[in-house]
Formats: sequence, structure tokens, C-alpha cells
Amino acid sequence: MILNRKAGRLLVKAYENRGELGRAAAEEAAQALREIIAAKGGCNVIFAAAPSQNEFLDALCRADVAWEKVSAFHMDEYIGLPEEAPQRFGNFLRKAVFERVPFRRVEYIRGDAAEIHREIARYTGLLADNPPDLVFMGIGENGHIAFNDPHVAHFDDGQTMRAVALDEVCRRQQVNDGCFASLEEVPTHALTLTVPALVSAQRLFCMVPCATKADAVGKTVLGEIRERLPASILRLHPCATLYVDRESGRDVLAAWEK
Repeated sequence: MILNRKAGRLLVKAYENRGELGRAAAEEAAQALREIIAAKGGCNVIFAAAPSQNEFLDALCRADVAWEKVSAFHMDEYIGLPEEAPQRFGNFLRKAVFERVPFRRVEYIRGDAAEIHREIARYTGLLADNPPDLVFMGIGENGHIAFNDPHVAHFDDGQTMRAVALDEVCRRQQVNDGCFASLEEVPTHALTLTVPALVSAQRLFCMVPCATKADAVGKTVLGEIRERLPASILRLHPCATLYVDRESGRDVLAAWEK
């Protein structure tokens, strides 16, 4: 670790590279899982799906956790992609984690549902019955969390899930990440858990490697707390940790090492 410091309530930890970041975050996340399972007999977890989470998820799957006592959810999904599409976040998570360990239950968001309002109601009900204990998340290049892009993020949103239009920066990130070959292939709309739904969890683990996220990380940690930078709300959460590497933490390291 090359940095361990708070920005407001947010604990920021920086590592040399994304491999160290992923392993360290997974170790702490596994410990949180064990503690909650010991206290409550089970744990409800919301997962992010993105290449930025690869090292974390791989290390987490190897951790000593009573997975049969963990219920898994995910935070967003494209609207309209066919069930077999590899870009669907449910399919990403199925390969990366959901089929690798024996969860008590896994609940997928159905972005291809015939009636999106009914899918929103269904998933809202699931989370009402199974309030999240932990959220494993990232930050987008535009500062989004889940698919709460700046133009649709509301810190006081009264809904748990909603359908949103994706902004161009967010859609271009999907191409940059290698998930789609061109911008035209990226869906324009998605289902997402809202900001209040995400921050309702007891603990937030936010893993953000890669130089393309440096601007968003810098503004999240050092800028104003405002809806136009959705991730900045992490600085208000009572138990959130942001894990960055030397590249993504560039601006923060430069400011704090002065």
C-alpha cells in the first residue's frame, strides 16, 4: 500500500498496481463477509459488473467465505440485449463469480423483460425483502456509480431502481473497455439501482484501477460533493473504502504528497 488516508468519511487506499489493489480489496471484503455472516447468519451483496472488477472478483472467489450463506444481486443491466449476449452484466457476473462459488441465491436483473416497469417492481421487492449489507462497486469515467450517470443521478431519489438513458461518455467507456466494437452497438438505455439504494448498504467497497479513471477518482476525492459527480457521495457514507492504483489515483497522490 502506498496511501491510506480519509477524504471526509471516505477511506482511500492506493496500491502500486491493479493486481495488488484487487487482492487487498478482496481480502478486506472477505473479512466483512465473514463478520456479517457470523453476526446475522447470512449476507446480502450487490455486485458491479465491469472489467475493472476482474482482479477483485477473482481473488474474492478464492477467499475462505461461507458462500452458501450469501445472497447475490447486481446493480445494473442493459435494456434490450438478448439473454445470451456476453455484454449483459448478468452474464459477465455469472462467469466471473456467480458460477464459481456456491451462493445461497443469485438474483439477476432481466433487462430483456417484456414490461420493464414490472421488472423494476420485482427487483425493488427483492431488495426490500433482502436489504443489502455490502456493495462491491466501481466508478465510471464520468463519475457514475452503477448507471447513475451525471444527468440522471439524484442523491434523494425515491426509487430503488429505475430505467435510465445512458450518456455518451458512459457508452464510449463500454467501447474503451472492449465490451463492444463500436458506439453504435452499445445500448442507449439500462436499468440501474439508484444512488440511495447503493449507499443504503452497511459497507461499500469501491475498486477503481486504470488511468482512464484518474480524472473521475480525483474529482470524487478532491472535488465538490454534488449530483453532477455521482461518486462524490461516497465521501458521506459512514463506512466506504475506495481502492485505487497508482494510475487511477494519480491526481489524489499528487495532491496529497505535496
